[in-house]
Amino acid sequence: MIGKPIGPDRAVQDFRIRLVSASGKVIEFDGPADITRETTDAIVNAANSSLLGGGGVDGAIHRAGGPEILAECRRIVSKIGCLPVGAAVITTGGRLAARHVIHTVGPVYRGGGHGEAEKLTSCHRESIRIADEEGLRSLSFPAISTGAYGYPTAEAAVVAVSSTIMAMSLAKLVSKVRFVLFDANTLSAYARAAENFLRNDPPSPFRIEKARL
Repeated sequence: MIGKPIGPDRAVQDFRIRLVSASGKVIEFDGPADITRETTDAIVNAANSSLLGGGGVDGAIHRAGGPEILAECRRIVSKIGCLPVGAAVITTGGRLAARHVIHTVGPVYRGGGHGEAEKLTSCHRESIRIADEEGLRSLSFPAISTGAYGYPTAEAAVVAVSSTIMAMSLAKLVSKVRFVLFDANTLSAYARAAENFLRNDPPSPFRIEKARL
């Protein structure tokens, strides 16, 4: 199955479900898939505050992108110190197909009563804002905080979808966002969150499309 995306991406990419607005903005959900192979203008790294690499998506991006990404991260840390939770910065993509990596620090889940949703919202909002300011038109997200940071996938999906839709409505240049999800269960959670958002928010400018298998 290949779905032809709407928008300025540089290559045909897969999707399982997508939201499409009348103005041509698109939010796609795909998986199981490898974010390091994405050809969007930028990919988002679920980084830690040190910006020095780690496990999971963070480690995979640094391994695939090579030392140039880490070198830029070190320069950023030398200027600003550790990156706060919910904030984001941009670097080169190194050897990746994506030209840039946007690094954002997701919250550690501590039961949901410590501002986790607000911080996760900030991760998505700030990543899209930075991409827009840098003149980028497309970016790909992983499922931020759902791995070692323990955020329940279904809860994270609701926050990710709603915050991305809100941020896309403010973006002037970003017209395509992809969620590139590691496994089928995560994809199902994000697709369900997208469907529920549209069902519960009838004035939304987005409509839903499902790929033909």
